[in-house]
Amino acid sequence: MSTPPRWAFCPARKLKEGPKSWQPALSSCLSYFSPQGEGGSRPAPCPGSYKARTSGTSGSVTMKSSTRPGTFLLACTLLCTLVGLGCSLSCEMCKGSGPTCSGRVKTCDEGKDACVIVVGESSTKGHHSVNTYKGCMKFSDCYPGFVSTTMGPKDYMVSNTHCCQGDGCNRGSVPPPQNNRTENGLQCASCIQPFQETCPGTEMASCVGQESRCVYFAGSVQAGIIRTKFATRGCATESACASRPGAQVPSASYLYYLRRADCLPARPHGPPASQPRGRAE
Repeated sequence: MSTPPRWAFCPARKLKEGPKSWQPALSSCLSYFSPQGEGGSRPAPCPGSYKARTSGTSGSVTMKSSTRPGTFLLACTLLCTLVGLGCSLSCEMCKGSGPTCSGRVKTCDEGKDACVIVVGESSTKGHHSVNTYKGCMKFSDCYPGFVSTTMGPKDYMVSNTHCCQGDGCNRGSVPPPQNNRTENGLQCASCIQPFQETCPGTEMASCVGQESRCVYFAGSVQAGIIRTKFATRGCATESACASRPGAQVPSASYLYYLRRADCLPARPHGPPASQPRGRAE
């Protein structure tokens, strides 16, 4: 009899805190479904006799292991259900230069229920780079597909993102984004302001390719252990407008925590259009 996948017994992806007394038995049951080690051995199954009390009840629940596979699987399934816990998601974790990267599959933090791959091409003051990021994130913050933003002729970022919800589902690769730098006749106020959450947008950026929106993003950006404020304005594809305040948005190089995410239609070349100003709330 083939062993069903672990997630079949724990349908709820989001972990919920349960009585600590259940955790040893639950961990032992779930470890039974993990891949076999190099020696072909499996961890020991559920304890032979395990009692746990839940608050507000006077009785106890006793689980006994069985040599019958069907009985054992049913017992572990019931334990998952009774405790109200779900199996945490595992994703490949890596960050590197180039159109792909590889790393270890690790368990995601609580609340992160999606795996992601981001391949990005960027230019900062003319310094060009291609990077890849793989990791965990909230599925509600993950917007798949192509995104392009332009803050100036030498400052832009394009990316291709893939989101999925299965253990190790991001172990593959995605195509690098197509970078069309042909001007399309639209423009937006632009600026890049590190260490602050506002920027004036006194200069204008020429939009390229599919960029048809003007965006104003502000909040904080994290690179490794360093996290600092930022604000930026410029042109963007409509797909960038899916981002909302409060979202954690990964790029191929950084993790953005958005406090402000404004999106307006871009305008044809001409006098600067009025743009929303003010501080992020």
